[in-house]
Amino acid sequence: MRQQKSQSPDAARTGEPAPDGRGTAEQTPSIGAQIRDLRKARGLTIAELAEGIGRSSGYVSQIERELSGVSISSLQRIANVLGVQISWFFQGQVVAPQEERDIIVRRHNRRRLDYGETGIMEELLSPTLTGSFEVIMTTFEPGSSTGQRERQRKGEEAGVVLSGALELWMDNKCFLLQAGDSFTLREPGWHRCVNPGDVDAVILWIISPPSY
Repeated sequence: MRQQKSQSPDAARTGEPAPDGRGTAEQTPSIGAQIRDLRKARGLTIAELAEGIGRSSGYVSQIERELSGVSISSLQRIANVLGVQISWFFQGQVVAPQEERDIIVRRHNRRRLDYGETGIMEELLSPTLTGSFEVIMTTFEPGSSTGQRERQRKGEEAGVVLSGALELWMDNKCFLLQAGDSFTLREPGWHRCVNPGDVDAVILWIISPPSY
């Protein structure tokens, strides 16, 4: 699989004043468009990206054209092939005031990653990814999951169920967690999450080191 040197992904992001006047919003395209642009910047064909993630060219094409949602596990594989972390796809951050930068993330200023049809939305609560851990809040709509394939952990992860219920699959075991329950996942390993309930499940994650 060939690869080319290209401009840093972060260098492609541009900003303009946010409509509420709080700062400069990063104007980023949809997940599919970002995957397409980054794939082309890496000098990869759809077939090469598909081979790298173990899926068909048609699957990748549908994601890039926003005809199909992408699961967390699939996006992780795509990110690995493209040489970025999933956090690169988060959208919507506004530049914080100088005195709050690198310290505080206001609720209206969270960077978000919407997985569309999959029914999962994630918010980055950490102001930067340069520390020893990152904090993410995930909302699973009823019946949604991280995908049929398990997601590989690159570090240690812990979480707490803020609301709803969560099925945590790990090593062929299923743990049913309710609001208030917490967990820790050691490295290395694989896990999968499912919302079995009829209301949203909200999970607060702490990941160390920042690798998501």
